[in-house]
Amino acid sequence: MVISKTPLRISFAGGGTDFRDYYRARQGRVVSMAIRRHVYVTVNKRWDDAIRVAYTKTEIVRHIGDLQHDLIREAMKMAGVTRSIEVTTIADVPAGSGLGSSSSLTVGALNALYAFQGRYLPPGMLAEQACQIEIGVLGRPIGKQDQYIAAHGGFRFLHFNADESVSVEPIVCTDATRRRLVNSLLLFYTGVSRESHSVLAEARQRMRVPGASRSALDGLSDLAARVAREVAGGRLSRFGSLLHEGWELKKQMGSKVTNGDLDRYYRLARRAGAEGGKITGAGGGGCLLLYAPRSAHASIRATARRLGFREFPIGFEPDGSKIIYSD
Repeated sequence: MVISKTPLRISFAGGGTDFRDYYRARQGRVVSMAIRRHVYVTVNKRWDDAIRVAYTKTEIVRHIGDLQHDLIREAMKMAGVTRSIEVTTIADVPAGSGLGSSSSLTVGALNALYAFQGRYLPPGMLAEQACQIEIGVLGRPIGKQDQYIAAHGGFRFLHFNADESVSVEPIVCTDATRRRLVNSLLLFYTGVSRESHSVLAEARQRMRVPGASRSALDGLSDLAARVAREVAGGRLSRFGSLLHEGWELKKQMGSKVTNGDLDRYYRLARRAGAEGGKITGAGGGGCLLLYAPRSAHASIRATARRLGFREFPIGFEPDGSKIIYSD
């Protein structure tokens, strides 16, 4: 048996610039951080030739093409494991939380399947293959940031280049700065679960037309560079306002990024003391990420409780996808 552990992420700035439609014209840039919320994938030898995959439901099939779980199916094909196997997935968060769980699952499945065969793939190759599966094979209208932060972990400044290469730079700051940043963040699950595909499909269409959306993406790319500089320099006094600026830009990318309820939640959090924030992932639902001084956390948490939100404690995860058990 092999078990992989792969982190989820929160993205601070630049989301959307990791789409091919954008980075083929101008370099995409994203600031993202892996958090101590994970996806676990177990791979075990099965006694017969069948395939068993267990997630929110259980599938047992004779032929890999009959698997309905498309990410696991394509990861098995990519890794060359197509029979006599059991795969189980467990996540620390609900689906549709906006924390990159689908890509973390794909990266973690590939890592476990290769380890099951006694093979090691470095993080960059795991991320690249996960992108091939999600974007190339399955045609999902998503970008490339989630696969790379899941594979590499840590606090990263990601650059997406026209030649399809991705540069993964660590954001180097003092431990005190990172602790201060993480301790100022609050993450709440709104209870609104959504498929990111419809939100991102509209954003992708808008990218292809010059106008407000392209201008917003240029602003988000520039904002990512500013966020990286501020954190590296230990300057966090404007971090909340930079998050707020990014959220205002992101709302220009599509009509489904936000709605009346999400806007109201964000306004209430700001009134309670948050300096800035955003809806995680593509938008449209999922988690509300907030940056606030510690003195305002009690007031914000009280507001969140009234709204019925569940808090997800945030911890910094320095490691990307890794094998935590192999027998």
